[in-house]
Amino acid sequence: MNQEEKTAFSKEFWRYLWSSILIALSGCLGNVVDGIIVGNLIGEDGVSAINLSKPVVQLMFTLSILVETGAGMLVGFALGKKDMVRLRYLYTQSMLGCMLIGLAFTMVGICWTEGATALLCDNEHLFQPTMEYLRPMLLGGPAYLMMWAVSTMVGVDGSPRLVSIAILIDNAVNLMLDIVFIKFLDWGIAGSSIATIVGHVVGIVLMCWHFHYKTNHLRFSFKHEKPEWVNILSQGAPMAVASVCLTLLLFSANNIVLSTAGRNGIFIFAVCMNLLQIYNLYLAGTCRTLQSLGAIQVGKGSEEAFRMVLRNSFGFITVSMIVTCIVVWMFPQFVAELFGAITPEILVESNHALRVFAFSFIPFCYIYAIMIVYKLYGHHRMALFISLALSLTVIPVLWIVSRFAPSALWYSYLIAYIIEAVTIVVLHRLTHVKFALKQE
Repeated sequence: MNQEEKTAFSKEFWRYLWSSILIALSGCLGNVVDGIIVGNLIGEDGVSAINLSKPVVQLMFTLSILVETGAGMLVGFALGKKDMVRLRYLYTQSMLGCMLIGLAFTMVGICWTEGATALLCDNEHLFQPTMEYLRPMLLGGPAYLMMWAVSTMVGVDGSPRLVSIAILIDNAVNLMLDIVFIKFLDWGIAGSSIATIVGHVVGIVLMCWHFHYKTNHLRFSFKHEKPEWVNILSQGAPMAVASVCLTLLLFSANNIVLSTAGRNGIFIFAVCMNLLQIYNLYLAGTCRTLQSLGAIQVGKGSEEAFRMVLRNSFGFITVSMIVTCIVVWMFPQFVAELFGAITPEILVESNHALRVFAFSFIPFCYIYAIMIVYKLYGHHRMALFISLALSLTVIPVLWIVSRFAPSALWYSYLIAYIIEAVTIVVLHRLTHVKFALKQE
């Protein structure tokens, strides 16, 4: 690549990145806004109820990742090779798969909301608000799944700006309806969940413009010489496994924190998890850029362009993490108060916990991004190992600390991520992994 080509590609990277960060708002800013509004309009127990419901949202996201991340990568490869027959078949299978999964969650919401809530919360004070938040979320399963599915495909197909606009409007609708449903219609915490679903529906409708007026690629087609589900699921497996582990981690951590630190502890933990959403904002945007733009370069066989994607991606998340960490260390009480914390005891403990977690999430972000790099380079076993270790390591560490050193509970994540980082370095050297671009 000459200098002019490098400059043009760099502009394309940043266009993808900023659009992808805005896309990530759908998955994280909505949760953060819900927490802030619920904390101020309903109280600390409302924030705790949202956090107790998060394993279900994470499970939806996991199943979406399994289908859409795998299909998105393969669509990127096909787009790079200009294989339109395969591209359309992959698009069709992934969209239908996400819709069917979403409908399955709707059936759970109709038939088994109380049972699902019992799995998430055994605290009598928090059971009812958790169930009230969970029921609309389950009923709106198709909206959750299709929002992620449609945004992935439209972004890969070259319209990340449209996705960005749709996500911004999605979150604006969510924010406004949160206030309307909770404060003026008096729907309580259920109003927050309903507002999120309505926002997603609006975002999906806006992005449908792409399918009718812009794309020549994304058309429904069942014509292909062989099934692609195995390829779709295998491509999406490492990130999906990581998300499955994160679902298990959220479920286990909520139970451990609730039993160890009580109602105050679960609120503090909920605030810390909302802090993770801020990190996830730029991490998810960076990872989406790696998957989309990186996969296209793999399909083209452009090693130099692919390495530019890697350099820019890791440079961006490094600066973003440092800035976020500094801000949280300087203003932890403001963050806690933002989510409705008013009890002096909770404020003091929140300040300590937030500072610890602000630093703990740095190795998490690097490990997650490295997992995608291994996947794109074709080192599937290493990527799968990282996806398993990313969350599963935290669970035993959290349990051990809660049993033998409960006062150090908030350090559990940092300890676990350091163990994972060291293990990855050791395994990388022992297996003599070499990074070389492979044609898919």
